[in-house]
Amino acid sequence: MKRKAGVVEEQHSENQDNQGKKKKLSDVSPSMRDRFAPNLFSPDSVKKYSSAYANSGPYKHAVVSGLVNDALLRSVRREILDNIHFTPKETDIYKIHQSGDLANLDGLDPAALEKLPSLLQLRDALYSSDFRGWISEVSGAGHVSGKKTDMAVNVYVPGCHLLCHDDVIGSRRVSYILYLTDPDLRWQPSWGGALRLYPTNERTGNDGKKYQVPREMWSKVIPPAWNQLSFFEVRPGESFHDVEEVYHRKMDVGMEEDGGRVRMAISGWFHIPQEGEEGYEAGLEERLAEQSSLQQLQGGKADQFDEPQTCWLGDADKFPEEEGGDTDENCNGEDEGCLTAKDLELLLQYMNPSLLTPDIVDELNDHFADESMIQLSSFLHPKFGDQLREYMATMDANEDHEHTRKFRCARPPHKHRYCYLQKTAESVAEPTNPVDRLLHSFLPSTAFRKWLSLVSGLSVRRTAVMARRFRRGLDYQLAQGHESEPQLEYTLNVTPSAGWGADDTEEHDGGADDGVRSHSRSQNDNVMGGDKDQNGLYEENGRNPPMGEHDGDDNVGGYELYMAGDDMDDSSTAASVAQVPASVQSHTGAGQRRPAKSTSHSDPAVYRSAEDEEDDGILFSNPASWNTFSLVLRDAGTLKFVKYVSARAQGDRWDFTGSVEVVDEEPPEIQEE
Repeated sequence: MKRKAGVVEEQHSENQDNQGKKKKLSDVSPSMRDRFAPNLFSPDSVKKYSSAYANSGPYKHAVVSGLVNDALLRSVRREILDNIHFTPKETDIYKIHQSGDLANLDGLDPAALEKLPSLLQLRDALYSSDFRGWISEVSGAGHVSGKKTDMAVNVYVPGCHLLCHDDVIGSRRVSYILYLTDPDLRWQPSWGGALRLYPTNERTGNDGKKYQVPREMWSKVIPPAWNQLSFFEVRPGESFHDVEEVYHRKMDVGMEEDGGRVRMAISGWFHIPQEGEEGYEAGLEERLAEQSSLQQLQGGKADQFDEPQTCWLGDADKFPEEEGGDTDENCNGEDEGCLTAKDLELLLQYMNPSLLTPDIVDELNDHFADESMIQLSSFLHPKFGDQLREYMATMDANEDHEHTRKFRCARPPHKHRYCYLQKTAESVAEPTNPVDRLLHSFLPSTAFRKWLSLVSGLSVRRTAVMARRFRRGLDYQLAQGHESEPQLEYTLNVTPSAGWGADDTEEHDGGADDGVRSHSRSQNDNVMGGDKDQNGLYEENGRNPPMGEHDGDDNVGGYELYMAGDDMDDSSTAASVAQVPASVQSHTGAGQRRPAKSTSHSDPAVYRSAEDEEDDGILFSNPASWNTFSLVLRDAGTLKFVKYVSARAQGDRWDFTGSVEVVDEEPPEIQEE
């Protein structure tokens, strides 16, 4: 929306009046170098850090201890604690408390700015010509901009995290993080919160091109420390990193021993030079966008390296013929979707018998026709459920369980990481235990597909089936879109542990009336973002970073979430693009988390706030639980993710998940009379 010229001129006049006051606050020190540690700019220091940077791995980076004048940084920390408002934010990829954009301090009114003089000094020092020159020389990354500043304060309290990403967005050239942890209480590595760097493997694609794909685990761990700077050049497909979860303390550890484990840091980026600055190259930003890893790795061409790949089972055109080939008297000559006596015999070994009665199947079909989804509790047959739960509890408690060792690790980590066991066309397994019986006998069976067809009212064909384990403190599935024809997707939750935010009461004999549930979002209400003041940064009475005890959020993640996607017109962000509940200002480096509804695509380094949107885009939520089943008709463009499982969880998330192709049956032609 365009503003009237008079309004613009009036604001410009006010800004000029304020600049004098701001310059007085900014120029307290006669030299920018005085704001840094002594000898930082000496030739020996530059040589030392340049050598360390050049010889570092898994990609080039540097760690500088004692970067800033200690007194100045202590003053900065105190100003932040007293005057800056923090907003809790959670998406598929992060959970943090974050300030507004500190690069926009000049936009604050003088009364607010007067409370942040040291922070303003620090910002100006970090983007001064002296320090930008130091960064450029040490990293060898080239000139960086002093016009385009980009920084924010992120606070990680217990449970907070930032998952794997590479920071490649827009015009970023160097990424940095300056820690403001408690200067009088040494941060312990066992508390978590470390910056972790991922190595990559070069892979050759089917097109003959080379792709850098991150390995599933990190190889470099950099724990936080007071007044420590870490930085690295942002490189497409290479600079993958995450922030380790800040772990909750044990029950017998008091706050006086760890100060609440508050990982505070200023993070940001040095951008490529802008027009008029030294080193500016016309068209460079556009060229960088072309090689962005958000396009290269998430845009589809490198999907060939993803594990697991979908493995379809069955005939794409029809149901497999029944063994024996005889017509079943139960069907009375009806269509191929009819459940035969042999089908019912198989299903009754695994499913709650009430879910197979005609009346209940009709009830489920009506519900699915209205909602395009159903959730069922007490899905399994009580006898089989008891056997499975005992077996699953053993697997959950024993990392070396013989069955657990068969699981593979999903990769790459900028999309997902979890353990999986896949049913393939070649896999032949005697169903000797409950897990194998589900994976190899029940879920891929023609009988179960027929039941899905009856419940959904849709004609179905091939299926893909997989068992998954999301390990606490490790695993997740970032938001990924579905770009092909609609398909049925189901999840059978078999998590034996409690504490996931859903009903933990075990139901063995629930009838259909008790077993059918409409979808509910109540278990995820506590992940919604908080409010900001009008500046998005400063709150008059706000002392809002959750110092000390964590914020009381007992959400341990592990929930599966379906969200409405964009128009999906930008395939460069097809993976890892969801927001809970909507797109908000973010300076994590993880990229824009796509909101439920978007009308424009602006600079991806500038995040749009959607706090006023009424529709948060959540379609369906499915927490980890025991013996529950969900069935969803997933349309093209719908996003889905499984939230990172906190180390605080009482166990791992276990489930069986499947996809089923839906046949697009055209209605019969109406003959003209």
